[in-house]
Amino acid sequence: MALTQRLEFRQSQSLVMTPQLMQAIKLLQLSNLDLTTFVEEELERNPLLERANDEASGGEAPAEAGQFSDSDGGHNDEPGGGPGEAFEPGQEEWMSKDLGTRAEIEQTLDTGLDNVFSEEPAEAAARNAQDAAPTTYTEWGGGASGDEDYNLEAFVAAEVTLGDHLAEQLSVAFTAPAQRMIGQYLIDLVDEAGYLPPDLGQAAERLGASQQEVEDVLAVLQKFDPPGVCARNLSECLAIQLRELDRYDPAMQALVEHLDLLAKRDIAGLRKVCGVDDEDIADMIGEIRRLNPKPGMKFGAARLQTMVPDVYVRPGPDDGWHVELNSDTLPRVLVNQTYYSELSKKIGKDGDKSYFTDALQNATWLVRALDQRARTILKVATEIVRQQDGFFTHGVAHLRPLNLKAVADAIQMHESTVSRVTANKYMATNRGTFELKYFFTASIASADGGEAHSAEAVRHHIKQLIDSEAPAAILSDDTIVERLRASGIDIARRTVAKYREAMRIPSSVQRRRDKQSALGNVLSTAMSDRSRNPEPA
Repeated sequence: MALTQRLEFRQSQSLVMTPQLMQAIKLLQLSNLDLTTFVEEELERNPLLERANDEASGGEAPAEAGQFSDSDGGHNDEPGGGPGEAFEPGQEEWMSKDLGTRAEIEQTLDTGLDNVFSEEPAEAAARNAQDAAPTTYTEWGGGASGDEDYNLEAFVAAEVTLGDHLAEQLSVAFTAPAQRMIGQYLIDLVDEAGYLPPDLGQAAERLGASQQEVEDVLAVLQKFDPPGVCARNLSECLAIQLRELDRYDPAMQALVEHLDLLAKRDIAGLRKVCGVDDEDIADMIGEIRRLNPKPGMKFGAARLQTMVPDVYVRPGPDDGWHVELNSDTLPRVLVNQTYYSELSKKIGKDGDKSYFTDALQNATWLVRALDQRARTILKVATEIVRQQDGFFTHGVAHLRPLNLKAVADAIQMHESTVSRVTANKYMATNRGTFELKYFFTASIASADGGEAHSAEAVRHHIKQLIDSEAPAAILSDDTIVERLRASGIDIARRTVAKYREAMRIPSSVQRRRDKQSALGNVLSTAMSDRSRNPEPA
């Protein structure tokens, strides 16, 4: 077979991802906060971009201030409207006259001023307060309360976090720099509930200290306020609080070390482990319940960002639903064509021309991309509302199975586009605020061969069955399966167990113990109340 050279022409098509297209795809999946940050960066980078709501700041004084100007010379031609008419010339002359000091006035009147102008107690207190020396910086005139920039909220105390509270105690508890360094490192590891990681072996290695030094500092940190902080697990947290209350005896220690039995409500096993009778174990469990399992939660944590919906859904006039975008979350930018026209006449270098040409193209693309993003979100949200009309009208029980392909085919878009649009987007409805992905649920087959059921609707049905069960008739997973099949829902037992665990609902055995224990507490309380207040014979 001979090897030869030849020249051929081939025509082919390929999809090339330009930088503009890649950024347009990225814009679709950004949340409103991330989009605002991205637009702010573009405004700083691109000189041809400007906010749509920017207004030229003028130097005109506000109208309210102009009403009190001295341009009219202090005269008022309206009848009865002049402030000077309230005083006669003799009165003005008397008021402008210097009357002298208090002693001179009293000598002229031949009596004390207190006898002539008697003061009420409130007026006297106000005058004494005015005569007192100023005690704050603002009273000396350093912070004028009449200033327009005066902000009363600036004086509100900042919320103290758990880390700040522990750091203040750390500076008092230790004087050695090495111990303070170890303590601050451990405080930085404390989560918002007040717990440290279970394994602190890496702390000694990273700090270059011995394990014993870390343990010694940790022992001091566990004595800080609030009691129970800096514990590595729940048992240690409860033990610290019990030591603070001087109630950590051997029986209580055994109870704390076997919290798994307490979680299972195995009272007989706890009584055997602790070596106490029924009355003592009941008192010990009551003391455990009065402790705080998360001591750090009462302090301020990191500020959470408020969820802002991207789409509003309101009832329409024709018994339908009106879908609109939240305009507050949409950045508004414009291309400053006037500025570009002026620059193009003055720019002489080719490099500068190329820079501003690219800036104009990028600014134009960004405006179009933001507009296309808003249209795409509105189109997807409108189709979701149309598909899930039963949910908005009747509730979760009427949520239909829905996938990305159904919405993509309806609006003639790709599934990946719908997936990016529904990511990190929220919809405010008459039934609450939900993420757009909430409306996409798997389908559960119908037992009678009818229309499939939504997985979210099935979860809601399971929760309703468990909430309505009686303490004497707790529903097992098998019983729930039978009742769901009677309602036309074909579901397996393992699926019921998975949904129940996802909703943090305990098993039937645990629910029976909890409800029987709650019922026993109610009966014992009622019997004790009846014994304290016997009915009259």
